[in-house]
Formats: sequence, C-alpha cells, structure tokens
Amino acid sequence: MVLLLRTAGSVLYTPSDHTFAVCAYGDSPYLDECVKSLLAQTVHTNILIATSTPNDSIRRVAQKYDIPLYINEGMPGICHDWNCAMSYCTTPLVTIAHQDDIYLPEYAAQALEHMGAAGHPLIFFTDYGELREGRACDDNRLLRIKRLLLSPLRIKSLSGSKFTRRRVLSCGSAICCPSVTMCVPNLPHPVFVSKMKSNLDWEAWEQISRLDGDFVYCDKILMRHRIHEGSETSALIRDDTRTAEDLLMLEKFWPAPVARLLNRIYMAGQSSNSV
Repeated sequence: MVLLLRTAGSVLYTPSDHTFAVCAYGDSPYLDECVKSLLAQTVHTNILIATSTPNDSIRRVAQKYDIPLYINEGMPGICHDWNCAMSYCTTPLVTIAHQDDIYLPEYAAQALEHMGAAGHPLIFFTDYGELREGRACDDNRLLRIKRLLLSPLRIKSLSGSKFTRRRVLSCGSAICCPSVTMCVPNLPHPVFVSKMKSNLDWEAWEQISRLDGDFVYCDKILMRHRIHEGSETSALIRDDTRTAEDLLMLEKFWPAPVARLLNRIYMAGQSSNSV
C-alpha cells in the first residue's frame, strides 16, 4: 500500500483526484497494453477512454476492462480530441494518456505525491524511456539531451521560476507530453488552443510557463513512449510538418536568425523518432 502524506503547505491529493484520459484513435494494436499499464498502477486512479473514431476494437478494450468510453463530437483533430478528453474528467488532476504508450506502476503515486508537495502546481511531468520494436530503450542520444535540458528543473526551488522553465523550453520540446499531469483548476481553459499538429503540447507548455506556479519535474523514468512508423509523430516528420512547427515554436523564444540555426540543429534529432 502506498501512503500519500501531507507536508507543510501542501495539498493532499487522493487517488480519486486523478484521471488517466486515454485518447484512442483508429485501430491501435497497442491500446490494450496501454490500458493494462494503467490498471497495474500501485495507486488505482480513474480511467476513461475518449475517441473521435469509435470502432469495434476500441469498444472491445473498453468493455473488457469496464472502462467508460466517450465519443467526441465535432471534427477530429489532435487539439480537439485532447480538449474533449479533458472535458470528460471531473478530477483536478488529468493525464492525457496516448494509446501507444505505457505507464510504469509508480506513475500515479508519484504524480499525486509531487503535485501535493508543490505550492501551486501547474503541470507535473517525468523522465521517460522509449519502446522500440517492443523493447525498452531508456538511453540514447535524444533522451540524454532532453534530460540535460530538463536538469535545472530537478532543483525544487527553480520549479516556480518563469525564467528557468522558459529557457528550458526555448531549446526544444524536452517535456514528454504523455508524461504530463495537469492541475486543471490552475490552468486556462481550454488548455490546448493551437492549430499545430505536432507541437500543440510544446505551445501549451510555453503559454503555461508564463503563469505563476510550479513546473513539477520527477526525474524518474515513469512511462515509456512507443516509437513506431505508424505513429502520428513519425508521419508528421515524414511530411516536414514537424520541422515547420519547430521553427514557429523556436521563434517564440529567439530572434528569427537564431531560431533558424537552432531548427537546423533540431532537425538532426528527428531521426531518433523513427525505428
């Protein structure tokens, strides 16, 4: 049993305060594995599935594990789908779980503990590994670079520093989106407003980084992001959407010439998002 203790000046979040909102799309062969990883958490919190593409495969998983299934209305799109998934949650803490990824057993417990210890939490996020051809990969060049970028946020006193987190974000999208738990009452609504396809999470964190509050970072590997040719990220890299959006994001932090230089460097890392 995991005990979640109150500390001075903190809020005690309980398992009923958190929801994994699984965004399902199409006919993913990995959805079942994702859901099983959420059910295997050491602290059991709420789980729901949301989709804009209802089909028998998604329904079977929802029925198999007795998980509520919500059907989104309106035109499908990543931004729309993520906001819809959040709207179905009634808890203050929400994690948008991507259907291809898995969460290690301590993720929910660590999210509750870290969020509860923060003075005014905005987002909680963790270190992560990858799944490549079904095998765990927790160390490669891209992961090392992201860990280096995030290292200042390991210092608790810097979690509330707007300067520090904006400098972290200015060098790339180091925060792994599916590792993020959002403290909904402390964030704008809707959280995602971008028309981007690849970097709507990076843009959301950039907007949130301007707010008073804490970016709560846990440097433990608590989830694994699956890299495969059928992923949306891989598709966006192939048609250069990712490169164009990266430049738009870098220009939010740097003069245009510097942003273009950084983007050329950043492009070299895209090869790590293919198998």
